[in-house]
Amino acid sequence: MEGTSEVELSRRTLLAASGASVAASALPETSAHAALPRSKPMTSQLSFTVNGKRETLEIDTRTTLLDALREHLKFTGTKKGCDHGQCGACTVLVNGKRINSCLSLAVMHEGHEVTTIEGLGTPDKLHPMQAAFIKHDGYQCGYCTPGQICSAVAVLEEIKAGVPSHASASLTDAPGFTNEEMRERMSGNICRCGAYSNILEAMTEVAGGKA
Repeated sequence: MEGTSEVELSRRTLLAASGASVAASALPETSAHAALPRSKPMTSQLSFTVNGKRETLEIDTRTTLLDALREHLKFTGTKKGCDHGQCGACTVLVNGKRINSCLSLAVMHEGHEVTTIEGLGTPDKLHPMQAAFIKHDGYQCGYCTPGQICSAVAVLEEIKAGVPSHASASLTDAPGFTNEEMRERMSGNICRCGAYSNILEAMTEVAGGKA
């Protein structure tokens, strides 16, 4: 029985100590801690061209290109999907190349030329890819469409420039505008509606083939 009492006493001591610890953590900060100054975020000036217009921002250096475009410059056509570079909804063109803007810091693009969906065409003068998406119903719910269109435009330029992909049979021969090439290159853009075949038809038409 003596051993049992020692165990019970140890448990009581442990519970009491735990309770005291929880109570202490719930107490407000001491005046000394509360008086500590909060550090200000580091900012930097950024100058770049967006949709043909020169823009200058003073932003937190941690700001992504996606947030700079949406929150600071109000180009809300570019969508924030997964925010992890996995869905492609945030795809924009930087110096003619497509990137996931959620994975790129804005300050990395000093002096660059950025094109969003708003810069590709206007309601009165659509980009050929925008017109093809409408014709072939490649947009459906529309959320991923800006990224899909920007990526599709860049894909055709990649093929035209002879850049190989995982679907290319050769690393030296020029790839063709085939279904396999376009599907592989567009695989980073997710469409939850499943409009993939319609998107491919739109791309094929713009590429000059029969949809």
